[in-house]
Amino acid sequence: MFDVAIIGLGAAGYTAAIYAARYKLSTLIVGEEEGGMGVTAAEVGNWPGDIEVSGPDLMERMKKHVQSFKEVTHKSARVVKVEKAAGGFRLQYEGGGTDESRTVIFATGSKKRQLGVAGEKEFAGKGVSYCATCDAFFYRGKTVAVVGGGDAAVEGAAILAQVAKQVYLIHRRKEFRAEPYWSNQLKEKTNVTFVLERSVKEIVGDGKVTGLALFHPFNGSDRLAVDGVFIEIGADPAVELAQQLKCALDDRGYLKVGADQQTSVPGAFAAGDVSGGSNHFAQFVTAAGEGAVAVSGVFAFLQERGA
Repeated sequence: MFDVAIIGLGAAGYTAAIYAARYKLSTLIVGEEEGGMGVTAAEVGNWPGDIEVSGPDLMERMKKHVQSFKEVTHKSARVVKVEKAAGGFRLQYEGGGTDESRTVIFATGSKKRQLGVAGEKEFAGKGVSYCATCDAFFYRGKTVAVVGGGDAAVEGAAILAQVAKQVYLIHRRKEFRAEPYWSNQLKEKTNVTFVLERSVKEIVGDGKVTGLALFHPFNGSDRLAVDGVFIEIGADPAVELAQQLKCALDDRGYLKVGADQQTSVPGAFAAGDVSGGSNHFAQFVTAAGEGAVAVSGVFAFLQERGA
């Protein structure tokens, strides 16, 4: 039985594993997507000490740091069930197999929201993407649309503008929610067109995306001819596994945690984008901070119980 099982291979999970190893806790870190949402960030301009670093590079460095500790077992697997067991918790994996731990840290992050419009599912992977960082390369010299108004959308549009012939940024409001840094970056791009106060009605194509329909006309037409559509409208916390233990949620649907990142279930902690800590400010630095605090909480919890 491990002292702590960390579910999630992103910034929160990796940081938690590093601190757990330093506390000399026997540690399992497991997940199905190495790097988590962190690998979708092309540029991380606010990680202390690194003026320039990409999300994939930062996540790879964290992973190597974790793997340098003999106290940590790193496993790539999908956890499908978490339940209470004698002395702690039991993790069950897709395809079979289990592990047990005295405590658990949910660092499961978030999952991308979908538009929910006609054609979205049909053309997923055939012109519909949820990650500009991952797929921008495939649209060199082509015309694309980005849907959204937050940091992810504006950053994605800036990334795509480096390779695409034309980028349409579609936002249902007049003002963006993104950091001014990214908005200012876009204003300097001559191949970016702002399609404001508009919403997507349907994504159309023939085997692959060829365009999209808008609810209201733009420049005299309710159709935009595009080769790809990047949907960047935010994400929702991945709380499903924690809810199997009946961990309480806050009013925004995130896991409710105390100052030590412990959930409403004793011995179960949460860190990163799945947690309501850090004022819901989803950043690399806050995820890492919560991961460290969660392990401090785990250590205190185990000490109190003489484990």
